[in-house]
Amino acid sequence: MFADFFEPRCIGIIGSFREGFFGGYTVVKSLLNAGYKGEIYPVNPGYEAVLGLKAYPSIKDLPGRPDVVLIMINARSVGHVLQECGSRGVRAAIVVADGFAERNQDGVRLQKEIVARAGKNGMRIVGPNTAGIVNTENGFNPCPYDAGYYRLKRGGVAICSQTGMINPQAVPFPDLHLGISKICDLGNKCDVDECDILEYLESDAATKVISLYLEGIKDGQRFLKTARRVARKKPILVHKPGKTRAGARASSSHTGSLALDDRLFDGLSRQAGVFRLDRFHELFEVPKIFSSQPPARGNRLGIITFTGAVGVIALDEGAKYGLTLARLSPKTQALLDNIFPGTGKVPVDLGPVMAAVKDFFPLYPKVLGAVMADENVHALFNILWIGVGAENAGYFLEAYKALKGKREKPIATWVYGPEKSSTRALERDLEDLGFPVFSEPETCIKALGLSVQYASD
Repeated sequence: MFADFFEPRCIGIIGSFREGFFGGYTVVKSLLNAGYKGEIYPVNPGYEAVLGLKAYPSIKDLPGRPDVVLIMINARSVGHVLQECGSRGVRAAIVVADGFAERNQDGVRLQKEIVARAGKNGMRIVGPNTAGIVNTENGFNPCPYDAGYYRLKRGGVAICSQTGMINPQAVPFPDLHLGISKICDLGNKCDVDECDILEYLESDAATKVISLYLEGIKDGQRFLKTARRVARKKPILVHKPGKTRAGARASSSHTGSLALDDRLFDGLSRQAGVFRLDRFHELFEVPKIFSSQPPARGNRLGIITFTGAVGVIALDEGAKYGLTLARLSPKTQALLDNIFPGTGKVPVDLGPVMAAVKDFFPLYPKVLGAVMADENVHALFNILWIGVGAENAGYFLEAYKALKGKREKPIATWVYGPEKSSTRALERDLEDLGFPVFSEPETCIKALGLSVQYASD
């Protein structure tokens, strides 16, 4: 059943196909440009063709049965269209249309109606009030909003939510260098919910880590049972807002979600082995440590830095996750002290070394390699300073390239410097090599800390 949502051989698109930033025309354009090879059936009696594809007056006129339909019409007409789709044998519907439970009581009634009509025909619904689904493996990107790009980097991160703020039109995925397997906006969750998605992703070979934004859960016991089972196979990261009464009310008006006591959800998460995220941007950053790095074999943290202050921040943050400061082996201490006296301790502070040792940066690959190879270091937080003109960037890249085939422990990197263009260029190059770079030191430590905790469970 759920293969119809993410792996359809044929999609029917029902709505307006007027050119613009939103609508059926945009969906067809996105699918074609993303490389989707399945059949695409635009459905609207007012069009003969859309972007070179034959259009059809109604579902009953299609030459074949769609595996999934995407519906973008007036909310009051959705029920009738679902009935037609069900009669044709369609078993999966993505309802982009809004105006349901998130709007008012009349919308609640309409939402119950579409669930009932779909259920009579064995049809499942994602939505309503959704921005849709993405599968990077087959180019299935029926985005109803114009994102300006269509292909996402393939990878192991699945992101699901109750908001379109995770979909391509809202997130610059090419700039994030985040490898995506699947994206799903659950919208109002009138039918398909977080447990259904977790069960699908559990056996999805492309997905290594699951990142969720939830404003509520439909069935606490089912969530506990499902998440606990899936979390044994793949890390599950959850950001749930609505911790305050005001936030809970906002969630209800956004997707029609029922308020869930945050303490109850926190308890469910702990029992299930689910990790909670505190900020929205962490949905896109923290998963990188799980999708691209090996698991840590212990909790001893190594730190290489060009600034003592960030080293102190790392120690404070690491304590929240049970990370302890590594003590370098005598061999590594001697190697670093030979470069500059006093360097052979953690944090390895290269700020004084950079100022005192002539032509230090050619030695950097040796420093990074030695600390990463040290048996007492289980995970590394690496801080890079990039100077004006980025003259030292090449030495950093050389050091990371030397690690590429020897990755036995996780490394999280933060880059800073006086030129944003230079830091971004180095971040991009490191990510292209397969090493995750994070926007803040605290996020680096959180990612490493959760990686250590998951590996130890």
